[in-house]
Amino acid sequence: MTDFHVEAFLDNDSETFSYVVNDTTSKLAVVIDPVLDFDYKSGRTSTASAEKILDYIKQHNLSVEWVLETHAHADHLSAAPFFKQHLGAKIGIGEHIKQVQQIFKDVFNLEKEFLPNGAQFDHLFKDGDELNVGSLSIKVMHTPGHTPADLAYIVNQKAAFVGDTLFMPDVGTARCDFPGGNATTLYRSIQRLLTLPLDTQIYVCHDYPTAGRKHEYLTSVTEQRKHNIHVQDGISEAQFVAKREARDATLAMPRLILPSIQVNIRAGQMPPAEANGKVYLKVPIDQL
Repeated sequence: MTDFHVEAFLDNDSETFSYVVNDTTSKLAVVIDPVLDFDYKSGRTSTASAEKILDYIKQHNLSVEWVLETHAHADHLSAAPFFKQHLGAKIGIGEHIKQVQQIFKDVFNLEKEFLPNGAQFDHLFKDGDELNVGSLSIKVMHTPGHTPADLAYIVNQKAAFVGDTLFMPDVGTARCDFPGGNATTLYRSIQRLLTLPLDTQIYVCHDYPTAGRKHEYLTSVTEQRKHNIHVQDGISEAQFVAKREARDATLAMPRLILPSIQVNIRAGQMPPAEANGKVYLKVPIDQL
């Protein structure tokens, strides 16, 4: 298949990696998991991180057709609307976002006009769907467990963008204690990913570096099966579930989960303005 290029962008605040993936011949591209900067203390947003990605896209004369979300993130706000506005890109996410929307519509008691039907996104992908962007063939794999709606995007059978399923091998896997999460389900999703060819490159969405190394974003099926501290070969489902649930019980909620979820289930859009013309985000008390 035609060559493709991957460019990674690290948001240090949320330790999130966003990606631009382009077909090197046609210059057609996708953006995966872009970040909208958000200062919780002031409630102010900024597009500085997204602008760095946009600058790269313009410098390399790329044409972006899609913003692909791996899931409704709980640790950063999505900048997908920025790329839709500036580049006309469509926004896609997994069809099970409808389940996530229903969960959090109840948690936040959202306005009755907010419908948990996924219509806020341009397209809802199903497991096994294939998206063609130039000569890029992007296969969709449903990988629930962290949330019900997680997806991995597998490009040209060579590279998997796995969102919050797998991290670097010395960090392990994503947590499963958010509403709708399930450790058994995540284990089974990861086992599907690890049946990909051994040389498949795995691009993670987050890295939380252990002592002695800097942020990294690229690993492989081989490295995960040999070295992942939570799911390497030989670790059973029961062992994983016990370890994952014990670990999750010690974790605090992500710093930006409350603002992030409210925005990300709307495809990155803010809630509607109130009677005074201002936009507000809610803080539910004693619910998470």
